[in-house]
Amino acid sequence: MSADEAAAIAVDVSLRRGDFALEAAFAAGPGLTALFGRSGSGKTTLIDLVAGLARPDRGRIVAGGQVLVDTAARVFLPPHRRRIGVVFQDARLFPHLSVRQNLAYGRVFARRRHDPAQFAAVVGMLGIGALLDRRPAGLSGGERQRVAIGRALLAEPRLLLMDEPLAALDEARKAEILPYIERLRDEAGVPVVYVSHSVAEVARLAGTIVVLEGGRVAAAGPAEAILRRADLIPLHGEPGALLAMEVAGADPASGLVRLTGQAGQLLVPDLAHPPGTRVRVRVPARDVLVALDPPQGLSARNVLPGRIAALNPAETGVLVEIDCNGAILAARLTAAAVRDLALVPGREVVAIVKSAAIDPAGFGSGRPAVTI
Repeated sequence: MSADEAAAIAVDVSLRRGDFALEAAFAAGPGLTALFGRSGSGKTTLIDLVAGLARPDRGRIVAGGQVLVDTAARVFLPPHRRRIGVVFQDARLFPHLSVRQNLAYGRVFARRRHDPAQFAAVVGMLGIGALLDRRPAGLSGGERQRVAIGRALLAEPRLLLMDEPLAALDEARKAEILPYIERLRDEAGVPVVYVSHSVAEVARLAGTIVVLEGGRVAAAGPAEAILRRADLIPLHGEPGALLAMEVAGADPASGLVRLTGQAGQLLVPDLAHPPGTRVRVRVPARDVLVALDPPQGLSARNVLPGRIAALNPAETGVLVEIDCNGAILAARLTAAAVRDLALVPGREVVAIVKSAAIDPAGFGSGRPAVTI
């Protein structure tokens, strides 16, 4: 089996439509892969090519070991034979059918027999058991999207495509549905390609990120590596670290919650997660200070020892990467600060993070590292 056939998805395609040209190649493993970039960068065009809604001028697409497209071999699997589930911005449920009937349609469309155990598992995972006898008009936007995800899963897809599924929802509905997408990522066993231009969603959900800009792949790799890239600041905003941590419990002395992980210990505002929960923490580079020695008389609670791993030029200074026991933090410093502190790769430092800089609403569950 070739390397691309062993991947959850492998894409190498080109397409030209008028003034727009797409030239994209990447491969990703299991978990959730985010296609990330500005509007017009080619994200939805790429989704259409994978789903079979468009044909590339040249290239090859493989998903779950199945060749979907190979222009050299004149292979083009039609959409209904690809076993790919698609969830759009709007849920696109049948308004005259109940939730139960909408879910069942996924089985009918895929020509699968009804499996009560699978049906119950999907309903339970998405928390839609109480909605089964209701119709779409009586559901919130987040509830409709959960039903749409369930319908796609019940078709037993080899790959699930989600094209900006939260874009039409307000912040409250996004907060409602994000934990269910995390469960889908961690429990369903179906690789997900997730289109977004929201750094908050990508940081919370993605194991792998593919950044598109102007129809080209600007970067691809593990989320924690991509999100701290200073050269991608114009694409995704403030760079920062993405850390895998675990909730250790309340810290009585500070009234905060203690997280532990490879980088060390972090004290953060109150979380709605019980001890033992694995979480993903994004620490923006602008909120990390660097010192040569542990500070005295400072209000910041989080002081992590480490050593300088890299100094990368950024638009407004230098992005300093700090290796904290194998976990990488990023700090945005001025060139003058780097010079005055005599920072060079290998120098021992301490990274200082304010507890207030870490937003509990942005915490995701699960570990971020999925390599490609």
